[in-house]
Amino acid sequence: MHPLECSAIELARGVRDGAWTALEVLAAFEQRITELEPRVHAWLRRTSERARGEAAAIDARRRRGEALGVLAGVPAGLKDLFVTEGIETTAGSHVLAGWVPPYQGSHAAALARADAVLLGKLSLDEFAMGSSNENVPDGSECVRNPWALDRVPGGSSGGSAAAVAAGMVPFALGTDTGGSIRQPASLCGVVGLKPTYGRVSRFGMIAFASSLDQAGPITRTVRDAALVLGVIAGHDPRDATSLAAPVPDYVAACERADLTGVRIGVHRSALELPGLDADVGAAFTDALDTMRRHGAVLVDIELPHCDRAVPAYYVSCMAEAASNLARYDGVRYGARQAGATLAETYEATRTVGFGAEVRRRVLLGTFVLRKDSYEAYYGRAQRVRTLVARDYEVAFSRCDAIASPTSPVPAFRIGERTSDPVTMYLSDVFTVGANLAGLPAISIPCGFTRAAPRLPVGLQLVGPWLGEPMLLRVAAGYEDATAWHRERPAIAGASS
Repeated sequence: MHPLECSAIELARGVRDGAWTALEVLAAFEQRITELEPRVHAWLRRTSERARGEAAAIDARRRRGEALGVLAGVPAGLKDLFVTEGIETTAGSHVLAGWVPPYQGSHAAALARADAVLLGKLSLDEFAMGSSNENVPDGSECVRNPWALDRVPGGSSGGSAAAVAAGMVPFALGTDTGGSIRQPASLCGVVGLKPTYGRVSRFGMIAFASSLDQAGPITRTVRDAALVLGVIAGHDPRDATSLAAPVPDYVAACERADLTGVRIGVHRSALELPGLDADVGAAFTDALDTMRRHGAVLVDIELPHCDRAVPAYYVSCMAEAASNLARYDGVRYGARQAGATLAETYEATRTVGFGAEVRRRVLLGTFVLRKDSYEAYYGRAQRVRTLVARDYEVAFSRCDAIASPTSPVPAFRIGERTSDPVTMYLSDVFTVGANLAGLPAISIPCGFTRAAPRLPVGLQLVGPWLGEPMLLRVAAGYEDATAWHRERPAIAGASS
């Protein structure tokens, strides 16, 4: 089997067993990137020379008979929100242009310990603020969806999802604040996993909304997602919100991929929300039927406050963004635009350094935190957040996982929604609830639209707190019962 056709699990096994060297695996993926990147634009910067050094070191260790990690020789990509020592890290923003971190974030360090090979940094919406990957600095190319190059890949982890979908890497890491792993995974036809809040450290992840942000894997298969989660999960004393709970064997959980008796909760009234694409609804209904035929029990549940989740989420995340981005002032680090006074320096730096969407969110976040509007907006949003979490708690007393579409629509055309921020924000209607409640959630491929172009549709499964083992079991069971994850986009210019 050619390395490009293998899962991450198969690649690592092949390197450890000597079926191919880490350098041979790297060369195959580097060639794939060279062929497709001019069309997809998933990468912000590549670290080819460094990757070859890492691969050569892995091969040398194998020849000496040393044990290799679970990701031995597997190429990886990191969303450019993850801090990487010695590699420019910008969060997709002019304000951090040229910043080369002097330390390694926990995510890059964990992948290195597992012997993954870093190929570079992937594109994103600036500071992870967006649902389409179109919020990029002036003069930059937005990422293209590999299934239809005139469509968005979703955001904010669009570069990560597009790179995996196009076969440029077996897996990538993204971040999820309100759906930014799951939504692009859905639009690109791959697997995207958001862990329980605190399950994965946030140390070395540039902050957008600290009480919501969570790192997770984007992969081709559920078992690969389980493998990568096991690598990056665990307690980190450098992150005060990191959970000290033991890390289970997530790959072993996937081996119990039996849906018999699993209770799948369905909030039927959510499917009546305006804006749900007919093909998305049909694919979701078919997915429920598939799970039922394979032994799952469908349970009707209610999430009474789901219609208030989107406004509560955006008030919360914009308030936290205004606080977190206050540090980019042109004084301490990052780009600087000098003004006649300190206030003018702040204004000039942020005007040039931040894009339109980031400025919008900082301004709105500052407004909702004002003394005369705090209680009417931010305080109320936090109360709604509590109610959303309670809704899930009640629902999970009756079911093991909750199913919904991941995105209400398939990939839309580039530029189609940029002039209508509210419509863009509603792309997150099915995903934000899990972030508000801090719950694990996964998106897996469940079909395609019927009309041309043929676009992927994602099924979302949400689990209870620290319920990743059951969530992965259900997702793997559905994946084993279908063939959607084996579909690959046909991109002009690809050799294989």
